[in-house]
Amino acid sequence: MIDKRILAINPDKAHTRIAVYENTNIVYLKTIRHKEEELKKFKTIPEQDDFRTELIMQEIKENEIPLDSIAVVMGRGGLVRPMQSGIYAVNEKMIKDLRAGVQGMHANNLGGIIAKKIASQLPEAKAYIADPMVVDELEPLARVTGNPKFERKSVFHALNHKYVARKFAKANNVTYEDLKLVIVHIESGVSIGAHKHGKVIDVNQTFDGAGPFSFERAGTLPVGDLIRMAFSGDISQEELFRMINEESGYKAYLGTSNPAEVEEMIRGGDEKAEFISNALAYQIAKTVGGKFAVLEGECDAILLSGEPFHCKRFANSISKRINKLAPVSVYPNEDVIEAMAMNGLRLLKGEAEVKEY
Repeated sequence: MIDKRILAINPDKAHTRIAVYENTNIVYLKTIRHKEEELKKFKTIPEQDDFRTELIMQEIKENEIPLDSIAVVMGRGGLVRPMQSGIYAVNEKMIKDLRAGVQGMHANNLGGIIAKKIASQLPEAKAYIADPMVVDELEPLARVTGNPKFERKSVFHALNHKYVARKFAKANNVTYEDLKLVIVHIESGVSIGAHKHGKVIDVNQTFDGAGPFSFERAGTLPVGDLIRMAFSGDISQEELFRMINEESGYKAYLGTSNPAEVEEMIRGGDEKAEFISNALAYQIAKTVGGKFAVLEGECDAILLSGEPFHCKRFANSISKRINKLAPVSVYPNEDVIEAMAMNGLRLLKGEAEVKEY
């Protein structure tokens, strides 16, 4: 047994979720919610770092978690430069790129920044990120768009994809590198990747990009209509990005981005809610079929990951369209915090090497 602990930190738009793990056991779990008026004080997302750091340190001290018991501080990986899969020490170059938003600005950019700040206040801790959103293993064919001025990017839930893939491989007594998989992960967006021998060779650009719509994101939109809207004079660039990333999907159609509320609406007989939910399942299944083609019809399993798959109706509405392609396994409990913590445990066990950004 390893007596050192792992602190995992996942900053999101309106909250910061933290957990302390000892081996595979959760010692402490808390979602720190932030009021809109508190965050409005800051002009940019990186400026929230001290505010959120202080709240985390306050939680640790108030709950009497010994500071010297934490050896690894894992932050959620943000939009840094494209990199290989792995666990990275947070260094000054990474922090500079997180603050600058070299590939975009997202609350997850705070993950590495806050992890470094907290590790500096703990006597034996170091800060890391694992498999950030910009893990890039795309094959050359996957990058081609149709116009040489544009190239497809790899921006997706790499952390969850890699963690679920390794978990599935371990349960089946093989290695991740032995397998060909299609993995679906749902959070605020939907990412669907073709995994071939340990690499994600094709995946939809989840952040302001393409793929199925989600609970609040638009996914792929008709390009011509989008261009006409952008140049109509009725909407600013900022408003358009907010519409695409925060005000579409379930939220636009049904007035809520909470999938549990949508399921409640469906149980209450709301036909529109059921139709839109089925449309999301339809788009996910259709994209899975595309990744199956990328793998040339050779797929060991299709993995469905994320909290929305607690709903059997929703999972079944996808599975019925894809289960003839490959066996389907569902992982509804796989979340970011657990994935980060288990990467930290791999470090403590000596099962993973630390990479330099």
